[in-house]
Amino acid sequence: MTATAIVVPTVGRASLGVLLRTLRDGSERPDHPVVVVDDRRDPDTGPLPLDTDLPVLVLRSGGRGPAAARNLGWRHVRTPWVSFLDDDVVPDHDWYARLLADLADAPPWVAGSQGRVRVPLPATRRPTDWERSTRGLAEAAWITADMSYRRAVLSEVGGFDERFPRAFREDADLALRVLATRRQLVRGHRVITHPVRETDDWVSVRQQVGNADDRLMNRLHGPHWRHRAGAPGGRRRRHLAVTLAGVAAVGFAATGRWRPATVALAGWAAGTAELAWTRIAPGPRDRDEVRRMVVTSAVIPAVATWHSLRGAWQHRRAQPWRGAPDVVLFDRDGTLVHDVPYNGRPELVRPVAGAAAALDRLRGAGVRVGLVTNQSGVGRGLLTYDQVEAVNRRVEAELGPFDTVQWCPHAPDEECCCRKPAPGMVVRACTELGTDPVRCVLVGDIGSDIRAAEAAGGVGILVPTAATRISEVDGAARVHPDLGSAVTAILGGRW
Repeated sequence: MTATAIVVPTVGRASLGVLLRTLRDGSERPDHPVVVVDDRRDPDTGPLPLDTDLPVLVLRSGGRGPAAARNLGWRHVRTPWVSFLDDDVVPDHDWYARLLADLADAPPWVAGSQGRVRVPLPATRRPTDWERSTRGLAEAAWITADMSYRRAVLSEVGGFDERFPRAFREDADLALRVLATRRQLVRGHRVITHPVRETDDWVSVRQQVGNADDRLMNRLHGPHWRHRAGAPGGRRRRHLAVTLAGVAAVGFAATGRWRPATVALAGWAAGTAELAWTRIAPGPRDRDEVRRMVVTSAVIPAVATWHSLRGAWQHRRAQPWRGAPDVVLFDRDGTLVHDVPYNGRPELVRPVAGAAAALDRLRGAGVRVGLVTNQSGVGRGLLTYDQVEAVNRRVEAELGPFDTVQWCPHAPDEECCCRKPAPGMVVRACTELGTDPVRCVLVGDIGSDIRAAEAAGGVGILVPTAATRISEVDGAARVHPDLGSAVTAILGGRW
């Protein structure tokens, strides 16, 4: 049977409770706990609306945006599929049963399955500008209001790009990266309802911040990404022209050049009127709607242009997103704990400063951690298996649990395939955890650690100590002064 976890990022809206109760009362209940990722900057502002007996796992992402929240959610689950829902949607009664059927029917080359979105609109009048904007979700491609991906594919492409801080374009970016792997995305038969939220008069102005995200999309996917993502065309050039006309009118007037000021002002007014009418014509055209459209249309071009320019500058050097790795392996002696040659005494274990915090940061982000250590003292007759195991247990007691522990007992002259710099332990750890070594990082303090990672197809990061040779530092592609710095780079996709 196809298994999927459900991940819901939230900012604490009351609609989350409606969603959870709807899942609970559906024709079939989820087989796994629903992962709710609390993305409020200050989660102490109040409890989440979790008044349901449905099993729920709550994680906290610290207000870093829905992309980071979704990444945190899927990295904490191990199901073959991960299904994302927004916290303000209402699934149909048979949604979960249809979800399982959609995923079971997906052939291996299908990487993702999108649900169908229903947006209820007023039956007695034309929809407002805001209602039409929300209705666009019903035709949008690959939106995470209801989108399922194979977990292995999310891992391969690094998940959602966390440089998109809003619920805007991060879904299209992920879909384009997945499609670039020559896999397919399909539409399923399950249905959710996306109600039109209450909002204020200025929502359309606030939405213009998304122009910065469009500039990141241009940088990552080229100028024709809208066509490939099925996104509607923008008005960036028109907004820029209207804004320049307004700036010119003010500039000419300030210098007493009234004729060109009048011409520029007429151009600004014409552009503003065209935008306002484009938004007014399909709507109800009542007094309140016309007022909103006229006022906001006078502001939108300048705001949109500002965010577009800001985004172009901010993302001018943006590189393809890599995301965090699946697993980070650590050398033991000299990296996580102070090196005691041929140590067989657990009481001599002393963690390196910052080791516990670095490991906890990785675990908190849903990244698995492991230990890979050469213990040639066994092969040399200086240590026993039991002594090595006892020391490893003490390391775990001091630093927390590891998802995998691999150690090599062989002496250097035994020419085994596991002793670093051979890749055996790295490959064995990845096999045990079901991950590709390409998505693995090994952090160590000497050159053999780096070479073992690279021989397995992964990435090595050097954190030098007094025992590290200068030639090893010079030969390493990635060097960090301490474990905290290395983990910051790893979680930021810079590995």
